Amino acid sequence: MLPGPPPAAPADPSAARGGFAVVDVEATGRSPWRHRVVEVAVVLLDERLRAEGEFCTLLDPLGPVGPTHVHRIAQEDVEGAPRFREIAPRLLELLAGRVLVGHHVTCDQAFLDREFARIGVPLPPVPLLCTMRLARAHLPEAGGFGLAACVAAAGLGAFAAHTALGDARATAALLRHCLDAPSCPPGDWAEPLREAARVPWPRLGRARSRPSGEPVPLLPRDPARPAPVPSARELPDRLPYGPRPPVAPPPATARKSAGAMRSTA
Repeated sequence: MLPGPPPAAPADPSAARGGFAVVDVEATGRSPWRHRVVEVAVVLLDERLRAEGEFCTLLDPLGPVGPTHVHRIAQEDVEGAPRFREIAPRLLELLAGRVLVGHHVTCDQAFLDREFARIGVPLPPVPLLCTMRLARAHLPEAGGFGLAACVAAAGLGAFAAHTALGDARATAALLRHCLDAPSCPPGDWAEPLREAARVPWPRLGRARSRPSGEPVPLLPRDPARPAPVPSARELPDRLPYGPRPPVAPPPATARKSAGAMRSTA
Protein backbone atom coordinates (compact mmCIF):
# COMPACT_ATOMS: atom_id res chain seq x y z
CA MET A 1 0.00 0.00 0.00
CA LEU A 2 1.10 3.55 -0.58
CA PRO A 3 2.45 5.32 2.48
CA GLY A 4 0.55 8.03 4.29
CA PRO A 5 2.30 11.01 5.82
CA PRO A 6 5.91 10.18 6.68
CA PRO A 7 7.04 9.65 10.26
CA ALA A 8 8.24 12.49 12.42
CA ALA A 9 11.33 14.11 10.94
CA PRO A 10 13.91 16.64 12.10
CA ALA A 11 12.68 20.22 12.40
CA ASP A 12 14.13 21.10 9.01
CA PRO A 13 14.69 17.95 6.91
CA SER A 14 15.89 20.05 3.98
CA ALA A 15 18.80 21.34 6.04
CA ALA A 16 20.55 17.97 5.92
CA ARG A 17 20.77 18.15 2.12
CA GLY A 18 21.31 15.10 -0.01
CA GLY A 19 18.83 12.48 -1.08
CA PHE A 20 15.84 12.86 -3.39
CA ALA A 21 13.14 15.48 -3.91
CA VAL A 22 10.08 13.87 -5.50
CA VAL A 23 8.04 16.62 -7.12
CA ASP A 24 4.67 16.97 -8.76
CA VAL A 25 2.93 20.07 -10.07
CA GLU A 26 -0.54 20.87 -11.31
CA ALA A 27 -0.77 23.68 -13.82
CA THR A 28 -3.31 25.88 -15.58
CA GLY A 29 -2.45 24.40 -18.98
CA ARG A 30 0.05 22.44 -21.04
CA SER A 31 2.73 25.03 -21.74
CA PRO A 32 5.32 26.09 -19.13
CA TRP A 33 5.73 29.33 -21.11
CA ARG A 34 2.06 30.30 -21.27
CA HIS A 35 0.59 28.65 -18.18
CA ARG A 36 1.21 28.74 -14.46
CA VAL A 37 1.68 26.27 -11.62
CA VAL A 38 -1.47 26.09 -9.48
CA GLU A 39 -0.34 23.39 -7.02
CA VAL A 40 3.05 22.02 -6.05
CA ALA A 41 4.12 19.15 -3.81
CA VAL A 42 7.48 17.77 -2.74
CA VAL A 43 8.23 14.55 -0.90
CA LEU A 44 11.73 14.39 0.57
CA LEU A 45 13.60 11.07 0.74
CA ASP A 46 17.07 10.47 2.11
CA GLU A 47 19.78 8.54 0.27
CA ARG A 48 18.27 5.27 1.47
CA LEU A 49 14.82 6.28 0.22
CA ARG A 50 13.44 6.86 3.72
CA ALA A 51 10.78 9.55 4.07
CA GLU A 52 12.02 12.82 5.58
CA GLY A 53 9.23 15.31 5.01
CA GLU A 54 6.53 16.71 2.74
CA PHE A 55 5.57 20.10 1.40
CA CYS A 56 2.31 20.91 -0.36
CA THR A 57 0.32 24.02 -1.24
CA LEU A 58 -2.09 25.46 -3.73
CA LEU A 59 -0.86 28.58 -5.52
CA ASP A 60 -2.56 31.69 -6.81
CA PRO A 61 -1.87 31.61 -10.57
CA LEU A 62 -2.99 35.25 -10.95
CA GLY A 63 -5.63 34.17 -13.45
CA PRO A 64 -7.91 31.25 -14.35
CA VAL A 65 -7.01 27.91 -12.79
CA GLY A 66 -7.44 26.11 -16.11
CA PRO A 67 -8.77 22.54 -16.58
CA THR A 68 -10.63 21.85 -13.34
CA HIS A 69 -11.82 18.53 -14.82
CA VAL A 70 -8.18 17.40 -14.82
CA HIS A 71 -6.63 18.74 -11.62
CA ARG A 72 -9.89 19.18 -9.64
CA ILE A 73 -8.92 22.66 -8.47
CA ALA A 74 -11.71 25.24 -8.65
CA GLN A 75 -11.17 28.98 -8.85
CA GLU A 76 -12.44 29.50 -5.30
CA ASP A 77 -9.91 26.96 -4.00
CA VAL A 78 -7.00 29.30 -4.69
CA GLU A 79 -8.48 32.32 -2.91
CA GLY A 80 -5.96 33.27 -0.26
CA ALA A 81 -3.31 30.92 -1.64
CA PRO A 82 0.28 32.19 -1.81
CA ARG A 83 1.83 33.32 -5.07
CA PHE A 84 4.80 31.39 -6.42
CA ARG A 85 7.24 34.12 -5.39
CA GLU A 86 6.09 33.75 -1.80
CA ILE A 87 6.92 30.04 -1.58
CA ALA A 88 9.97 30.14 -3.88
CA PRO A 89 12.52 30.55 -1.05
CA ARG A 90 11.18 27.46 0.72
CA LEU A 91 11.14 25.45 -2.51
CA LEU A 92 14.77 26.32 -3.16
CA GLU A 93 15.70 25.11 0.32
CA LEU A 94 13.85 21.84 -0.22
CA LEU A 95 15.32 21.06 -3.64
CA ALA A 96 18.92 22.10 -2.91
CA GLY A 97 21.43 19.26 -2.97
CA ARG A 98 18.90 16.63 -4.04
CA VAL A 99 18.18 14.54 -7.12
CA LEU A 100 14.93 15.74 -8.70
CA VAL A 101 12.46 12.88 -9.18
CA GLY A 102 9.13 12.82 -10.99
CA HIS A 103 6.91 10.72 -13.21
CA HIS A 104 7.90 12.29 -16.54
CA VAL A 105 10.13 14.55 -14.47
CA THR A 106 11.12 16.83 -17.35
CA CYS A 107 7.55 18.15 -17.42
CA ASP A 108 7.57 19.10 -13.74
CA GLN A 109 11.08 20.49 -14.08
CA ALA A 110 10.03 22.67 -17.02
CA PHE A 111 7.17 24.24 -15.07
CA LEU A 112 9.34 24.87 -12.01
CA ASP A 113 12.17 26.23 -14.12
CA ARG A 114 9.84 28.68 -15.84
CA GLU A 115 8.19 29.81 -12.60
CA PHE A 116 11.60 30.56 -11.07
CA ALA A 117 12.68 32.33 -14.27
CA ARG A 118 9.67 34.65 -13.99
CA ILE A 119 11.04 35.94 -10.68
CA GLY A 120 14.59 36.20 -12.00
CA VAL A 121 16.03 33.06 -10.42
CA PRO A 122 17.66 30.60 -12.86
CA LEU A 123 17.56 27.04 -11.58
CA PRO A 124 20.87 25.17 -11.84
CA PRO A 125 21.07 21.97 -13.90
CA VAL A 126 20.35 19.13 -11.51
CA PRO A 127 20.42 15.33 -11.85
CA LEU A 128 17.03 13.88 -12.71
CA LEU A 129 15.39 10.50 -12.11
CA CYS A 130 12.24 9.73 -14.07
CA THR A 131 10.03 7.00 -12.68
CA MET A 132 8.36 6.62 -16.07
CA ARG A 133 11.71 5.63 -17.58
CA LEU A 134 12.53 3.45 -14.58
CA ALA A 135 9.20 1.67 -14.97
CA ARG A 136 9.91 0.97 -18.64
CA ALA A 137 13.15 -0.72 -17.64
CA HIS A 138 12.12 -2.45 -14.41
CA LEU A 139 8.33 -2.85 -14.58
CA PRO A 140 7.73 -4.43 -18.01
CA GLU A 141 4.46 -6.00 -16.86
CA ALA A 142 2.79 -2.58 -16.69
CA GLY A 143 -0.02 -2.23 -19.21
CA GLY A 144 0.88 1.43 -19.71
CA PHE A 145 3.37 3.87 -18.32
CA GLY A 146 1.17 6.57 -16.88
CA LEU A 147 1.51 6.90 -13.12
CA ALA A 148 -1.73 5.06 -12.31
CA ALA A 149 -0.84 2.08 -14.54
CA CYS A 150 2.66 1.81 -13.07
CA VAL A 151 1.42 2.04 -9.49
CA ALA A 152 -1.19 -0.65 -10.20
CA ALA A 153 1.36 -2.96 -11.87
CA ALA A 154 3.68 -2.57 -8.88
CA GLY A 155 0.85 -3.49 -6.51
CA LEU A 156 1.23 -0.28 -4.50
CA GLY A 157 -2.47 0.30 -3.86
CA ALA A 158 -4.77 3.26 -4.38
CA PHE A 159 -3.69 6.90 -4.26
CA ALA A 160 -5.20 10.35 -4.66
CA ALA A 161 -4.51 10.72 -8.38
CA HIS A 162 -4.36 14.18 -9.98
CA THR A 163 -3.49 15.86 -6.71
CA ALA A 164 0.07 17.08 -6.36
CA LEU A 165 0.70 15.42 -3.01
CA GLY A 166 -1.10 12.21 -3.93
CA ASP A 167 0.93 11.88 -7.12
CA ALA A 168 4.20 12.80 -5.40
CA ARG A 169 3.63 10.16 -2.72
CA ALA A 170 2.78 7.57 -5.37
CA THR A 171 5.89 8.51 -7.37
CA ALA A 172 8.06 8.13 -4.26
CA ALA A 173 6.63 4.64 -3.66
CA LEU A 174 7.19 3.75 -7.33
CA LEU A 175 10.78 4.99 -7.10
CA ARG A 176 11.44 2.64 -4.18
CA HIS A 177 9.82 -0.24 -6.04
CA CYS A 178 11.88 0.27 -9.20
CA LEU A 179 15.22 0.83 -7.46
CA ASP A 180 14.62 -2.30 -5.40
CA ALA A 181 13.92 -4.42 -8.49
CA PRO A 182 16.39 -7.26 -9.19
CA SER A 183 16.96 -5.79 -12.65
CA CYS A 184 18.19 -2.49 -11.18
CA PRO A 185 21.95 -2.50 -10.52
CA PRO A 186 22.77 -1.91 -6.84
CA GLY A 187 23.91 1.64 -6.24
CA ASP A 188 22.77 2.70 -9.71
CA TRP A 189 21.67 6.05 -8.27
CA ALA A 190 24.84 6.73 -6.26
CA GLU A 191 26.46 8.96 -8.88
CA PRO A 192 23.38 11.21 -9.34
CA LEU A 193 23.33 11.68 -5.55
CA ARG A 194 26.99 12.72 -5.51
CA GLU A 195 26.44 15.04 -8.47
CA ALA A 196 23.40 16.66 -6.87
CA ALA A 197 25.35 17.41 -3.69
CA ARG A 198 27.90 19.40 -5.74
CA VAL A 199 25.37 21.65 -7.51
CA PRO A 200 25.41 25.26 -6.21
CA TRP A 201 21.90 26.53 -5.43
CA PRO A 202 20.60 30.10 -5.33
CA ARG A 203 18.99 31.47 -2.20
CA LEU A 204 16.13 33.91 -1.74
CA GLY A 205 15.04 35.96 1.24
CA ARG A 206 11.78 34.80 2.77
CA ALA A 207 8.76 36.58 1.28
CA ARG A 208 6.22 38.18 3.61
CA SER A 209 2.74 39.01 2.38
CA ARG A 210 1.11 40.36 5.54
CA PRO A 211 1.55 43.92 6.90
CA SER A 212 2.14 42.34 10.29
CA GLY A 213 5.20 40.56 8.94
CA GLU A 214 3.74 37.10 9.50
CA PRO A 215 5.08 34.34 7.24
CA VAL A 216 3.08 33.52 4.12
CA PRO A 217 0.59 30.76 5.00
CA LEU A 218 0.46 27.65 2.83
CA LEU A 219 -2.86 26.39 1.51
CA PRO A 220 -2.83 22.60 1.12
CA ARG A 221 -5.96 21.05 -0.30
CA ASP A 222 -7.79 17.97 0.83
CA PRO A 223 -6.74 15.21 -1.62
CA ALA A 224 -9.94 13.32 -0.80
CA ARG A 225 -12.20 16.10 -2.10
CA PRO A 226 -14.36 14.66 -4.91
CA ALA A 227 -13.73 15.90 -8.42
CA PRO A 228 -16.24 18.36 -9.92
CA VAL A 229 -18.47 16.86 -12.60
CA PRO A 230 -17.51 18.41 -15.97
CA SER A 231 -20.24 19.88 -18.08
CA ALA A 232 -21.25 18.34 -21.40
CA ARG A 233 -19.63 21.29 -23.13
CA GLU A 234 -16.23 20.50 -21.55
CA LEU A 235 -16.11 16.79 -22.33
CA PRO A 236 -15.59 16.86 -26.13
CA ASP A 237 -12.73 19.33 -25.75
CA ARG A 238 -10.61 17.29 -23.38
CA LEU A 239 -6.98 17.06 -24.41
CA PRO A 240 -4.01 15.26 -22.86
CA TYR A 241 -2.58 17.62 -20.29
CA GLY A 242 1.13 18.34 -20.16
CA PRO A 243 4.06 17.71 -22.51
CA ARG A 244 4.16 14.09 -23.59
CA PRO A 245 7.43 12.15 -23.99
CA PRO A 246 7.81 10.88 -27.58
CA VAL A 247 8.40 7.32 -26.39
CA ALA A 248 5.31 7.17 -24.18
CA PRO A 249 1.84 6.17 -25.36
CA PRO A 250 -0.79 8.94 -25.19
CA PRO A 251 -2.24 9.14 -21.68
CA ALA A 252 -5.79 7.91 -21.29
CA THR A 253 -7.07 11.10 -19.76
CA ALA A 254 -4.58 13.66 -18.64
CA ARG A 255 -1.16 14.21 -17.27
CA LYS A 256 -0.35 13.48 -13.70
CA SER A 257 -0.53 16.05 -10.99
CA ALA A 258 1.90 18.23 -9.19
CA GLY A 259 1.76 18.94 -5.54
CA ALA A 260 2.38 21.36 -2.72
CA MET A 261 4.70 20.72 0.18
CA ARG A 262 4.21 20.42 3.93
CA SER A 263 7.04 20.09 6.41
CA THR A 264 6.74 17.26 8.87
CA ALA A 265 8.46 19.11 11.69
